[in-house]
Amino acid sequence: MLGLKLATDPFWVNIAEKSIDEILTDHAYCEQKAATNSINLVVNYPDIPELVDAMLELAREELSHFQMVHEKIKERNFVLGRERRDEYVFELNTFIRKGHSREIVLADRLLFSALVEARSCERFKVLSENISDPDLREFYRELMISEANHYTLFIALAKKYAQGVDIDKRWQEFLDFEASIIGKFGKKETIHG
Repeated sequence: MLGLKLATDPFWVNIAEKSIDEILTDHAYCEQKAATNSINLVVNYPDIPELVDAMLELAREELSHFQMVHEKIKERNFVLGRERRDEYVFELNTFIRKGHSREIVLADRLLFSALVEARSCERFKVLSENISDPDLREFYRELMISEANHYTLFIALAKKYAQGVDIDKRWQEFLDFEASIIGKFGKKETIHG
């Protein structure tokens, strides 16, 4: 369904489990950044009412996910650590075309967002199937479903509002680019790392 060209090695869960406090902190900030991304789309495209409505709703959901992760952190007597740079997202962001028409940039920003959600969904699936903690297993299964919905939302918005762009072709280009960089990741106690 997601179309990702390189799957996460289930061994990554072993890395995550050794530093569950780190993975939860990183996950919390991923949710915060997703909310910020949604707000940025509102700021940059205020003239598209359906997009604004969808992004406002998504921002609220992402912040609720941040709160849910923070609750998991507190339940385990951890504290929310400091935010770290997401190298995966930083590299993926370089594929967004800049200096092009507003429609092309919108298409790329929506596809970039879809891809981040797709990879997060895939990582949550790996966690839900392989992590030993039953509470976190269920937690990540539920979030996996949510991430899948976000992925499809961004694809649908790209197809609707970037009509001058071949979205299917550009999506394949994003998937190819992501495949070229994802091999460097999956070795750290971060959601994308």
